[in-house]
Amino acid sequence: MPRVCALEVFRLVLPYGRRPESILVRLTDYGGMTGWGEVVDPDPETWSALQERLAPALVGVDWEHPDELGEIPGGSAADMACWDLWARMRGVPLAHALGGNRTSLMATVRIGAERNLDSLIARVNRHICAGYAHITMDVHPGWDVEPLRAVRHAYPALGIGLDARGAYTDVEALEALDSYAPSAIERPFTGNLADHADLQERVAAPVLLEVASTAELEEAISAGAGRALLLRPAALGSLRDVRRAHDAAVAAGWEIACAGGQGTGLARAATVAAASLPGCTLPCDVAEPPRSAQIVAPPVGATGGVVAVPLTQPGLGHGIDENRVRRLAKEAYRV
Repeated sequence: MPRVCALEVFRLVLPYGRRPESILVRLTDYGGMTGWGEVVDPDPETWSALQERLAPALVGVDWEHPDELGEIPGGSAADMACWDLWARMRGVPLAHALGGNRTSLMATVRIGAERNLDSLIARVNRHICAGYAHITMDVHPGWDVEPLRAVRHAYPALGIGLDARGAYTDVEALEALDSYAPSAIERPFTGNLADHADLQERVAAPVLLEVASTAELEEAISAGAGRALLLRPAALGSLRDVRRAHDAAVAAGWEIACAGGQGTGLARAATVAAASLPGCTLPCDVAEPPRSAQIVAPPVGATGGVVAVPLTQPGLGHGIDENRVRRLAKEAYRV
């Protein structure tokens, strides 16, 4: 039975890009076992919620399974840490604890809009040479049919997903892309389930929706607004809700693609565990964050377009460089 005797919370500023932030939670059981969790790009309220409410909710509390804890203060970081601790105490990988049965995952790599078609083809070629069999292209009005046609002509057998990032209002503009056999059309519109349902009726490719709750997913399923779910564990807040969303999508006959944030590698490790669930049949987006930001070993990422599910170590399946965590920490506290 897990019983947390101490916890530490770290606010990290990561050394890449616009220097994004992550919050890490480290839980320690009375037996000395630890569990780790991460939230990437946290809301401003997350830090104060962890400071004020996490210790009373967990320290000294007996529990048999993370599902018993309900909504844990501080969101996905604390929830992930509880699952990691629970799985480590039982000596099982997090993937198996969640019900996953895959040993490896096909990865996708995201391709942003390029300056011209030659640059786009060159970039796609680099990823193909690195072993990727699937890419996800960003598209928007004015940059869609022509680049997709160019990539499809150059690489007829390549798996190509399209991410519209909610940029479209015209169903017909997206319908024209279906003739180039995309594997999915991701986030075509903002909101409006009726437009999603209209598009899904017109195209053979599954419309891939992102949701923030299982209630939103059930509404989308009822509306016929797609045939695939973009499953982001951090967006749902708990791994319990990740499993519920997975099960609801599978019951509806939907496909699932898992995606994770950048961060230090911890959140991506949880995404890999979720992507091992049997319904996650579409390529997953866990492209490796910069090595300068990773605090896990081995690093989380794809090799030759394939992501290994860590099954030889319990919990998240990665060692944690605690010295690096403390060097990157902008702020920390311990209870």
